[in-house]
Amino acid sequence: MPGARIASGDRVTLRTVEQEDVPFLQRAGANPELRYPLGARLRNREAIDVSEEEAGTDRFLVCLDGEDAGPGRPDPDDVRRIGAATAEGIDYRRPELGYWLIPAVHGRGYGSEAVGLVVDYLFRSYDTPAVGAGAFDHNDASRGLLESLGFVEEGRRRKFMFVDGAHRDMVQYGLLREEWSDG
Repeated sequence: MPGARIASGDRVTLRTVEQEDVPFLQRAGANPELRYPLGARLRNREAIDVSEEEAGTDRFLVCLDGEDAGPGRPDPDDVRRIGAATAEGIDYRRPELGYWLIPAVHGRGYGSEAVGLVVDYLFRSYDTPAVGAGAFDHNDASRGLLESLGFVEEGRRRKFMFVDGAHRDMVQYGLLREEWSDG
C-alpha cells in the first residue's frame, strides 16, 4: 500500500515508498522495456529493501490517485502505482534524479509532471543550488523530458555502461535553482 502523500500535481501524486510496494518495484524493474533504457540491473525483492532508508536518498512512488485517496496511507483501491523517482546525494552534494514509469503510461505527460514535482520538492526542502540527472544517449524520451523541464546538458560520460548489447554514453544534465524558479 503506498504511503503518505508528499506532493500532488494535476494528475500524479508522489507518495512515500513502503515495504508493500517492493513487489511492484521489482516487477517493473524486471521489464526489459524499462531495464534497457535505464541500464538497470535485475534485482530480487530482498535487494529492493525499503525498510531501512539509504542515507542521502529520498524515494517516491509515482501514483495516480482516485478521488477518495487521502493524504495518509490510502486504501490500495484508491491508488494506482505507475512509477518511481529517487533523489540521491541530497545530504552531501548536488541531488541526482532517477525516475521511471511503467510502459503502459508512457507518452501521456505523467513523467514530466512527476519529475517536476520532485524538483519542486528538492528545491523547497533542501538548500541545494542545483539538481542533476543523467540519461543514456539512446533514451530519447528521458532526454526530452529533462530538456522540456529546463535541464541543460552539462557533459557526457563516454561508454559509461554496457546496456542492451552496447557500451552507452551517459549524458549528464543540470538545472540551477534560479533557472527553475524563473521558469
